Amino acid sequence: MLPDYSTIAWVLIVFSVYLTGVSKGGFAGGFGTLSVPLMALAISPTQAAGLLLPLLLVMDVFALKAWWGKQANAEVWRFLPGLVIGVVVGTLLFGSLSDEGVRLVLGVISVVFAVYMLLKPVAKKPISTRWALPAASVCGFTSFIAHAGAPPLNIYLMPRKLSKETFIATCTVIYAVVNVIKLGPYMWLGEVNVTSAWASLLLVPIAWIGVRNGLWLQSRVNEALFYRLVILAMFLVGINLVWQAVG
Repeated sequence: MLPDYSTIAWVLIVFSVYLTGVSKGGFAGGFGTLSVPLMALAISPTQAAGLLLPLLLVMDVFALKAWWGKQANAEVWRFLPGLVIGVVVGTLLFGSLSDEGVRLVLGVISVVFAVYMLLKPVAKKPISTRWALPAASVCGFTSFIAHAGAPPLNIYLMPRKLSKETFIATCTVIYAVVNVIKLGPYMWLGEVNVTSAWASLLLVPIAWIGVRNGLWLQSRVNEALFYRLVILAMFLVGINLVWQAVG
C-alpha cells in the first residue's frame, strides 16, 4: 500500500529522487542534499528520509559501478569511525525533535550549505587529516537525520586537493558506507517500513534515470552555471523551511 500523499507531494518526491540520482552520478556533487528539504515542504521530514534511504542504497550500487577503483581509500578509512559516531548520536537523539524542529535543522543546513558553496573558493591550503574525525562525525549525524552529509564532507574533502574523479569517487564510496550504516537504525526506528518500501520500489526507475543522466552530464555540461542554480535553490528552500518552522 502506497502512502496517501497529495499530488504536489508526489511531484516533489519524484523531482527530489531524480535530483539525488543526478548528484549520485557525479554531476554537481552535493545536489542530493536538496532532496529531503525539498520533500519536507510537503511531507514529514522523517517520512521523507525513510522513503529516500532504500533509493539511496539502490543509487549507490549504480554509482559504485561507475566510480569504484578511483576513490582515495585512505580518506574513506579516515571517515569510517566518525560516520559510525554520527549515526549512533543521530539514533540516540531520534524523536527528540518535532517535525518543526527537524525542518528548522534542515533549513539551517540548507542555508549554511548555500553560503559555504559561495565562500569555498577561499580555501586554498589542504586541510589537515586531523579534521577527518569531527567532519565525519557531523557528516554521519546530518546524513542520519536528513541524508545531508554533503556539507561537512565537502568542507573536509574539497581542500584536500583531490582530482575531480578521485573526489567524486571518494564521495560516492563514503555516501554508500554511511547509507549502509544507517539502514539498521532506520528499520529499528520504523523510518523504513513496508509502506515506505513500496513507495521506494515504485521510484527505483526514476533513481536509475537520475544516476545515468548525472553520469552523462558531469562530463558534458558546464557545472559553473548549474552550481549557481543549486546554490540559489538550496538557499530558497532553506529559508522556506526555516519560515515554516518558526512561523
